[in-house]
Formats: sequence, structure tokens, C-alpha cells
Amino acid sequence: MTTPVPGAGGDDGVSIRPAERADLLAVVRIENESFPQPWPYDAFDQYLGEPAFLVAVESGEVVGYVVGTVNRNFGRYLGHIKDVAVHPERRGLGVGTSLLRRALAVLAAHGADTVKLEVRRSNDRAKRLYRQFGFEPFRRVPGYYGDGEDAIVMMRKFE
Repeated sequence: MTTPVPGAGGDDGVSIRPAERADLLAVVRIENESFPQPWPYDAFDQYLGEPAFLVAVESGEVVGYVVGTVNRNFGRYLGHIKDVAVHPERRGLGVGTSLLRRALAVLAAHGADTVKLEVRRSNDRAKRLYRQFGFEPFRRVPGYYGDGEDAIVMMRKFE
């Protein structure tokens, strides 16, 4: 199912849909431009078919993505936002907000009552976005990233 994103820019606007194998090269390019330690192609390939692996598409081009999963954990369903990025030229235009909103709705529809994510301690922009969606810092994980930077685990409960 493709969902148009009103006001996200472009002549055709931005739509959000489930990721397909044909999207993976564009996803990996955005990943490489976004992170100092990017995921490899195979990491994204393994998440194809997950309910919240979504891409934002504008004029036929992938401009952002989110990878989210739902797992059973102690009898409950826990959503996990594993990765999210927007092409550098499309940041600040609401694409990331739209991706996150849709991913959270999909995770909730698949039974998640709580969603977690990890974010670099230094990534204030992302932490602000996550707080807008009700995520709260839960704990710090020292040296989580390969370069030694700490992660902040953030959690959000659905009501």
C-alpha cells in the first residue's frame, strides 16, 4: 500500500510504501551518505518483508527509508526501529517525520505495545524528532557503536 505524504515537497509529492528488492541499492546509497558506519547491502536484504521496512519515494526515486520489526518478548510484542535515514538533500522537509509516523502505525497494527530504538548520544537532531513521537530516554549503552560512541536507548509505549 502506498500512502501519499501531503506537503512533503516535489511535483509528485512523497509517498511511503513497503520496501522492495529493487529499492535496496538506493537505500544503501542513502545509508552510506548518512552514517559513518553504514549497514551493508545484506543487512537490508534480510529485512525485506518486515512490516515496517518502508521507503519514501518522490518522483520515482527513493529519498528515505525506515527499518522496523516486531518481536515477541516475554509474552508481549516489542517494536524496534532499527534504522532510519533521509537523503541529505531531502532532510528538514518532513520525510523522516512521515516515515516514522507510518512505521509506528504499522508496528502498532502488528501488535507492538512498546517500541524501542537506539540513537547516537551525539545525534541531537534525531533525539528531538524521537521525543516529538513520545520516545523517552531509557538507558545509555556505553561503546555501542563501532567507533566507541555511546547509544541512548529510547522507548515509547502505545496507549
